[in-house]
Amino acid sequence: MKIVLVVNSMGGPGGAERVAAVLSAAWAQRNHTVTLVPTYSKHGGCFFPIDEKVRMIYLADRVKHSPLRRINYIARLTELRKLFVEEQPDVIVSFLTNVNINVILASRGLHIPVVACEHNDPVADGRPLLWKLLCRLTYPRATALTFLSQSMAAPFEKIRSGDTPRIAVMPNPIPDELFSIARPQRAEGRKRLISVGRLQPQKHYELLIETFAKVANDFEDWDLWIWGEGPERPMLTRRIAELDLSRRVFLPGSTQAAWHEMAAADAFVLSSRFEGMPVALMESMALGVPAVSFDCPSGPRELMRDGQDGLLIPPGDATALAAGLRRMLSDQALREELGVRGARSIRDRYSVAHILTIWDRLFAQLRLG
Repeated sequence: MKIVLVVNSMGGPGGAERVAAVLSAAWAQRNHTVTLVPTYSKHGGCFFPIDEKVRMIYLADRVKHSPLRRINYIARLTELRKLFVEEQPDVIVSFLTNVNINVILASRGLHIPVVACEHNDPVADGRPLLWKLLCRLTYPRATALTFLSQSMAAPFEKIRSGDTPRIAVMPNPIPDELFSIARPQRAEGRKRLISVGRLQPQKHYELLIETFAKVANDFEDWDLWIWGEGPERPMLTRRIAELDLSRRVFLPGSTQAAWHEMAAADAFVLSSRFEGMPVALMESMALGVPAVSFDCPSGPRELMRDGQDGLLIPPGDATALAAGLRRMLSDQALREELGVRGARSIRDRYSVAHILTIWDRLFAQLRLG
């Protein structure tokens, strides 16, 4: 089967980029012909390794730049359509809202099946009204829509006409390489509570830092490390200084060794306002790191059961988060128990092999392959 995957960019550490890299490699290893198309980033390095069997086409290299945004958009859409005509794939798989919309528009009338993948909760992510309108107009024209959880898929049932588009829950796979990483033996010394994500309002890191400040004096051997980069760095740096936490809270930036940083951590925390399916939370649990998470829409509730393989906290509740952190940081036996149970639960449900069977089922329903 000939598969074209379309993403916004492959230059950053985002969840969609990682999934595109994992799926393209898995399909290529199954002897499918796979082409990966970043639409905005030009030819250059990819944050995640790309399998040598996967062909890369950078759309930006094919588009002549104009100072006018509207002309740029039309040129990009036109070039994307030309690419589809040239490649004649059996299926196009696209990731994230803006790319999904562009792919659906560019492929109109070509009779090529389009599977559009949403990675954020369309109800909770606060997208502008224009984007909601564009989704309502274009998404019904996709062959299939995939969502990371059932709660994300539910609002889109009302835009369907009969069985079109087909709607499927398609979780993110965990790369097989992660399972080979062992947690190091912890030496006596400082313990790490970590979070991994872009420094942006969605992640609610200001609240996390302020909450850590409330418990820090009771856990003097614990530090908070937030791995990631983004526009809120200056504000978060100031807030850390204001709370006199410069020796306890660290913002080391992005890392290509995120799994090793997670594996070396003593606990993981997710403070997001909303998610699609939080990859960092999933991966930390798979590594056996005990996790505390806001029960935000959507994803955490699908990943963990409160008190059994993680701690779920009412979303946005700083007082409850502080209580959850106190419970986690004070109880090593609880951390060990949650870590073991969480790893077993995640590894059973989100391995690449298991997720590929879900894709196989969807492709069979679409009469592909």
